[in-house]
Amino acid sequence: MGALSDFCRNHIIPLDFTSVQTVPESHVWSESDDEYQCSSGIHSNTIDPCLSLPVIDLWDPNAPELIIEACEKWGVFQLTGHAIPAQLMEEVEDQTQRLFSLQVDQKLKVLRSPVGGTGYGRAMISHFFPKHMWHEGFTIRGSATNHAKQLWPHEYEEFCKIMDDYQKQMKALIEQLIHIILKSLNINSEQLNWLKSQYSDHDTSTTPGTALQLNSYPPCPNPNRVMGLAQHRDTSLITILQAQTSGLQIFRDDVGWIPVQPVRGALTVNIGDFLHILSNGRFVNVLHRVLVNPVQRFSMAYFYAPPSDFVVSPLLSKTLSDSGQAIARYRSVTAKEFIDMKAKHLDRALSLLII
Repeated sequence: MGALSDFCRNHIIPLDFTSVQTVPESHVWSESDDEYQCSSGIHSNTIDPCLSLPVIDLWDPNAPELIIEACEKWGVFQLTGHAIPAQLMEEVEDQTQRLFSLQVDQKLKVLRSPVGGTGYGRAMISHFFPKHMWHEGFTIRGSATNHAKQLWPHEYEEFCKIMDDYQKQMKALIEQLIHIILKSLNINSEQLNWLKSQYSDHDTSTTPGTALQLNSYPPCPNPNRVMGLAQHRDTSLITILQAQTSGLQIFRDDVGWIPVQPVRGALTVNIGDFLHILSNGRFVNVLHRVLVNPVQRFSMAYFYAPPSDFVVSPLLSKTLSDSGQAIARYRSVTAKEFIDMKAKHLDRALSLLII
């Protein structure tokens, strides 16, 4: 592989999961490796099965109220009636499987650099944890053409078209949800001009920050000893996840880890740090992780954040002190500044904004 081999030596790359018969020590997780635990251990599934995420139909006349309630109590919900075509969702999963089914040498042609934001590689939160995760990912920001041409020099168009269509529809859906949520905060969305911006991968200072993350959790010889994706909170305003196989868990202080049971055709919507700050802590920025199954699991996560120069600060109409005056829990910060803080401190970054 020549120059590619030299390049890879300076990067931390995913394990070649097809070549391992047992779990390497570098990927063995224990309870001490996971900060948030149920009393029964990191892979416990003993939570009351009746405790499950809200499922909201966007066509329900009461959907706005139900969405706000879910944001306040859960920070996450499953959404039906979202109008994303079932065929497109199937095509995205098929193309994701096509990508991760490539030989390792082929995938390494688009290996993400340690400071890069696109391409193939480990989870970007990996360096915060003592053990490696049973995961490989591929990140797209805007067009996937350059990387797709390296993966399939003569058959890249279909992958790019499907991913472009999917991103456009996900962006429109998230902006619909944001309008609903902003209305509950008594904020006129007309004030946020960047919400009207067209799909673009150029001027990141004035357009929303978006990314499509394709994830693969390969079959594991001993899934109870590994972690698919370690516990974290998303930096985004909103994240939308497509996954039809179980593995995702969310954490609630009152009960511990709760498994998310996929609803056919539904998308999982979760609140990130930016919306938590804008709501002055009213909306939950949900902690979540992914466990590994004996079978292959794919997921597609679409992240939506404000433009890099947007000043994120609490919107105070709903939070009052005992004297009736609005009080802020967090200081103002630009989106770029907070993203840089998260890159250094992960979930401790939010505590640095507390007033």
